[in-house]
Amino acid sequence: MPNELIPTWSRDPREPGSLTPLRGSKYPMIDAHLHVVNFVQDTPGGEALIRSMDQANVGKAVVFGLPVAKLWAEWEREQPDYYLADDARCYYYSCADVTVAELVRSLTLAQQERLYPLICGFNPVDRFALRHVERMYNLYPEVWSGIGEVLLRHDDLTALTYGEPPRANHSALWPIYQFAADHDLPVLLHQNVTSVAKSDYATYLWELEEVLHEFPRTRFVFAHCGMSRRVNVPFYYQMVQRLLDQYPNLCVDFSWIVFDVAICPDRRPSPEWLDLAERHSERICLGSDLVTRFERLGPELQRYDVFLDRLSEAARANLCWRTAERVYGGNKGKMKGREPRRVPSWSEVVQGVRG
Repeated sequence: MPNELIPTWSRDPREPGSLTPLRGSKYPMIDAHLHVVNFVQDTPGGEALIRSMDQANVGKAVVFGLPVAKLWAEWEREQPDYYLADDARCYYYSCADVTVAELVRSLTLAQQERLYPLICGFNPVDRFALRHVERMYNLYPEVWSGIGEVLLRHDDLTALTYGEPPRANHSALWPIYQFAADHDLPVLLHQNVTSVAKSDYATYLWELEEVLHEFPRTRFVFAHCGMSRRVNVPFYYQMVQRLLDQYPNLCVDFSWIVFDVAICPDRRPSPEWLDLAERHSERICLGSDLVTRFERLGPELQRYDVFLDRLSEAARANLCWRTAERVYGGNKGKMKGREPRRVPSWSEVVQGVRG
């Protein structure tokens, strides 16, 4: 969830073509990881989102809010806009899902079909959490395409949030995983593989693997491959490769910091990650991981081009849109015996974006 400048966003106005990244990737994409509500539960709105998607060559997007809100502490003179803005705590805020649902409903039906919204506004250590998911599906059965991003092991954010540390294998989440399996819904998980203090091995990976073992029918998406700020372990490529080899119900998204740190450091694609993308392209999708700030969609997604250029045409199409379409598409209206809405084909969406 970028809130800092990434080197690949920089541009020199004296150089020709320096504004090109603002137009986004040269390959049409589904942004598979986009927060449309920020940490103080504000959103620029649906029209701003669609406008930025059109400008950035994004046909569709997997969208969700944030399950926590940042507290504006009495001692802070300036109001925060990010969870790291100051030392004040964060707290769980379920209205985030209502905000997302109403944002989607405010759009035309054609625009709504371009968004795959997920439910995230529940406390993952509360055994009543499933009730919230069921309520949201009862209130907005035609809106949702899955569950997530569930924020679990998340370094500084976990430390700042009231309550016990959430983790992938917490018993409060097991009914939600079963609910997702019963209704064939994807679950997007943020679970760091380790903590900031332990960078020599994957301390928390076993928590994720326990869930993958116990719920083989649930479709999971591992957000940014388990990496976060200052969270890294040796042999990261081998770890992700083993997970994809071993667990057929698991997908990953390349988003946020994992791309710049591990996959394509200094804008040089890693041969190992290129090989992994070719082997498992049908289980990898791409995302911006922006927290609102939709105007950054272009440069955020354009930076993937240097990696995508090195892939085969089939693998590139999988990363750009086919995987996300398969994982998230077609889920609206699954609940309460409703027939799923007809999802427009990719060619129809691209044609609409191009005018």
